[in-house]
Amino acid sequence: MKLKIVSIALLASFAACNSSQPKEKAEEDIQEVKVEKSAIDLKLDKYVSVKLTTDISKLSDNQKKMIPILIEAAKIMDDIFWQEAYGDKESFLSSISDEKSRRFAEINYGPWDRLAGNEPFIDGVGPKPLGANYYPTDMSKEEFEAAEISDKASLYTLIRRDDSGNLISIPYHKAFETEVKKAAELLKEASKYADNAKLKEYLSKRAKALLTDNYFESDMVWMDMIDNQIDMIVGPIETYEDQLFGHKASHEAYILVKDMAWSERLAKYAAMLPELQKNLPVAEKYKSEKPGTDSQLAAFDVIYYAGDCNAGSKTIAVNLPNDEKIQLAKGTRRSQLKNAMQAKFDQILIPIANELIDESQRKYVNFEAFFANTMFHEVAHGLGIKNTLNGSGTVREALKEHASALEEGKADILGLYMVTQLHAKGELEGDIKEYYTTFMASIFRSVRFGTSSAHGKANMIRFNFFNEMGVFVRSDAGVYKINYEKMNEAMNALSAKILKLQGDGNYDAVAALVNESMQIKADLAADLARLTNLGIPVDVVFEQGVEVLGL
Repeated sequence: MKLKIVSIALLASFAACNSSQPKEKAEEDIQEVKVEKSAIDLKLDKYVSVKLTTDISKLSDNQKKMIPILIEAAKIMDDIFWQEAYGDKESFLSSISDEKSRRFAEINYGPWDRLAGNEPFIDGVGPKPLGANYYPTDMSKEEFEAAEISDKASLYTLIRRDDSGNLISIPYHKAFETEVKKAAELLKEASKYADNAKLKEYLSKRAKALLTDNYFESDMVWMDMIDNQIDMIVGPIETYEDQLFGHKASHEAYILVKDMAWSERLAKYAAMLPELQKNLPVAEKYKSEKPGTDSQLAAFDVIYYAGDCNAGSKTIAVNLPNDEKIQLAKGTRRSQLKNAMQAKFDQILIPIANELIDESQRKYVNFEAFFANTMFHEVAHGLGIKNTLNGSGTVREALKEHASALEEGKADILGLYMVTQLHAKGELEGDIKEYYTTFMASIFRSVRFGTSSAHGKANMIRFNFFNEMGVFVRSDAGVYKINYEKMNEAMNALSAKILKLQGDGNYDAVAALVNESMQIKADLAADLARLTNLGIPVDVVFEQGVEVLGL
């Protein structure tokens, strides 16, 4: 299928080839030229390419030696994630003759478009299995739930069939034995160049964790790292890819260089977490847990993405560890990926705001507000409730495949609540309208990730809730004007609703909420289509590696 779009081209070659032609006549030859773009070209246009760099002059010689080794370990996480998301990467990619389709498959880690509800873009490919490649494709939910396998819900096992067709579990460190052994060797090698003692310890313990699937000890050490300039997040971490149950963690890696000055600016907010938890707009029982006080806020330049975090829409901030025991004992680290965040703000958010936000309110959209909203989204992951009140285990266990979408929705709206509270206390500068307007523009950015994404689902829940509460008025031209007072009211109401759903462990109510938000209504669909027709990208792809860094 081919779609036609119209562009303007100056036929300057006419004047160059015929110098006797009058200037006026040459200008008359300016005309509209119809350019045909194939469906795959339009899909590739969803992404804008960004170079991942940092100021390497600030790094020591040992750090410069360490980074290429860490990149090699990250590439192994990338290979493992291919197996988890799809299967055999090499045979699949080699079967695609068209270069552009092959490139799009690389971006999506398979034949399904992650920004279009996982619709297949390769002929003959069926729907994406909800369980990706973590489970047999012929396995039903009922069969899994009836299977007597002690670690079937573990974050770190694949479910397969034995020779008799019975379900069995295989630990990650066995299923990916060759890969994790090599990755562990690389992390140990990199640790030799670590100038920071805690980083050296972390890399050594993380290497051991990859070989055992026991990440608790290395996560605890990672939380103790404070003054390290180089950081690496590596291993099976998030469960977004498992949309069948939300049980299985996906392999990924980030390599980070800390912005020491920005991180120092952010440090003071971590001490405010107990007070923020206490003031959450919900009944006392839903906020009775005490967040760890060792939580850190830090800003980084990210210099390499691999695996789950590099698939489809790219992460711009991270809140880890996910282990509820560590969160309650020590808190979490909220890492802001400043260079990736700036790229998305410049290349995507500003063009969206200029098209969809009322002209009188566009002046309020700025990077400082975008950074703060994103940062407090990550802070909000550590607040609220981690364990259900009805004995159904953790919130993640009780809400299963819907846990991630609701958690992202909680983090978004509670992040804005915290911004509001801190601004009222004088802890944040600027006009509160800057934070609210930037937040609204960001909803349009994230909704475009599609309903196959936990973040996309979370944004649709919020957009529909805001719509019902009259937070915005949409003009006939598809431009949105915000009512700031109603936005404040909706923020409080949605915060309370989500926290209660999590604390109650109400799977059915959450499933209904998510499913109701899956359909994008006609007006919003038309507005999002307008963004696409204007050539505004949906997300970024990275040019990354030692050559881009100049190492």
